[in-house]
Amino acid sequence: MRKSHPIRRVVLAGAATVSGIVLLLSLKPGTDPASASAAGGAAPQATAQAQESAQGGAQGATGTATGDAVDTQYGAVQVRITFVNNKITKAETVQQPKGGQSDQITGNAVPKLNAAVLVKQSAQIDTVSGATYTSDGYKKSLQSAIDKGNAAAAAGASSPDPSSPASSGSAGNAQAAAPKTVTGAVSQTQYGPVQVRITVANGKITKAEAVQRPTGGQSDQISGNAVPKLNQEAVAAGNADIDAVSGATYTSVGYKQSLQSALDQAGG
Repeated sequence: MRKSHPIRRVVLAGAATVSGIVLLLSLKPGTDPASASAAGGAAPQATAQAQESAQGGAQGATGTATGDAVDTQYGAVQVRITFVNNKITKAETVQQPKGGQSDQITGNAVPKLNAAVLVKQSAQIDTVSGATYTSDGYKKSLQSAIDKGNAAAAAGASSPDPSSPASSGSAGNAQAAAPKTVTGAVSQTQYGPVQVRITVANGKITKAEAVQRPTGGQSDQISGNAVPKLNQEAVAAGNADIDAVSGATYTSVGYKQSLQSALDQAGG
């Protein structure tokens, strides 16, 4: 039987070893999915968080602010504003000169001043002709309200940390107390029907108006004088326990009855 030569066995063994090394080197290293996720996924996640943070920071302050009462030659003027995302959405007076000719002057001037605020978004509004004192007092109180609103926004009073439990509770309460408008039942009076509509937010009357009131003849003048006062009193008092306007007893009684009906529907 023929024996294998020793040198030949050594050569064959060496060739096999070299072939094995070549095969190992030709294999590509595998990619670790966890490593790839950690390396490539971190940047998009951080970017998304930054975008979310930027969007949250873009939201402005929301709330109400009441300016200081400013005394004028004919009486005090005090303005309250409502702002949403740093934009004034409503302006109104909680105090204004009244009695005698002042009723007519403020009845004409205040709605114009309120409208001008929404356009200008500042206290740089024009004085209403024939109502200089009221206009000046209005602008000073308005500026005071704006300053208070800005201070609250800077302090973060209207933008609490959304991650805190207190903030979550507040958000739930704000949603539950969303502004709503309610119209009271029609109250029949000797001179015609009276019906009141109110807007309620956070348990407070923010607006009151008469959608029906006695009209025709002298009723136009009486209602025109009485209703704005009743509206103002309803907002200030927050309930139907308001004084009757002198010379408009029937209209006042009907107004209060319809107002109470609206409050009952709104939950008190």
